[in-house]
Amino acid sequence: MTSKQLFIISLVVVLLGTSFSVYGAPKQKVFGATMHNLNNPFFVALNEGIKQVVESRGDKLISFDPQQDLTRQISGIEDFVSRKVDAIFVAALDWKGIKPALETAKRAKIPVIVVDAPVYDVDLVATTVASDNWQAGVLCAEDMIKRTGGNANIVILHHPTAKSAIDRTEGFKSVIKKYPGCKIIAEQAANGQLDQAMLVMEDIIQAHSKIDVVMGLNDPTAMGAIAALESANRLKGVLVYGVDGSPDAKKMIKEGNKLTATASQFPSQIGLMGAEAAYKILAGEEVSKDIKVPVKLIDKSNIDQHVIDQFE
Repeated sequence: MTSKQLFIISLVVVLLGTSFSVYGAPKQKVFGATMHNLNNPFFVALNEGIKQVVESRGDKLISFDPQQDLTRQISGIEDFVSRKVDAIFVAALDWKGIKPALETAKRAKIPVIVVDAPVYDVDLVATTVASDNWQAGVLCAEDMIKRTGGNANIVILHHPTAKSAIDRTEGFKSVIKKYPGCKIIAEQAANGQLDQAMLVMEDIIQAHSKIDVVMGLNDPTAMGAIAALESANRLKGVLVYGVDGSPDAKKMIKEGNKLTATASQFPSQIGLMGAEAAYKILAGEEVSKDIKVPVKLIDKSNIDQHVIDQFE
């Protein structure tokens, strides 16, 4: 056998070995995820739910924190696209403003799985996995009606650009509009942030001598309102509602009468279901465009049935 023949045989063996190592084992999938921020325990739990599924399959999740900045979130998604990730998980800061990033992903044929916060342009995403946010608002309103008999001066602290918050507010209003004794005396944006809610609530307290109910778009908002009411010595007798079922909210319900109730979401479940949906989409399977995760009202009557120190 000539040296040339030996070289050819050796080359074939090397190529075959390389081919086996490349094609014999499945390529690791890489996913991108961007939430509102990762200093909010809710989004940490959601992100961990996704990560649990992804890493259990030997794949990788890259999480980007836009820190409540839409421009940063759009840039983060564009970076995911440039990295050619397999799919992207998004909790949109602005349900309409996020559109340019969704279009970028669509052009790159990278599926987007929306988690928690729906987007306006649903044709640009593969599926939306979110809490039943409308029902969260309904549950808070129904509880409030039972406690007040349908007569109350109500403050609503909302988030005008997050669809999840919009749905909660509209669900709440859909119930109270049936009761003429329920009056919305103030409705202002707090954008889901405790410090903003506190400042906004301070101004509302100064402008209104009688406040019976505060509906917060999430638990941090409710806690900001409570802090302002407490500081002004106006908390007694005021019903305060949140949405999330956060550990801090559940502790507050168990330990005292500051927070009336929270419509509990289950962010870990949203993350798990979102990740499972992503794998089905990548496998070419049919997935519903709108996957709803149930919510539950937690108050003093059932707090002992729930895990206090973590999101469920």
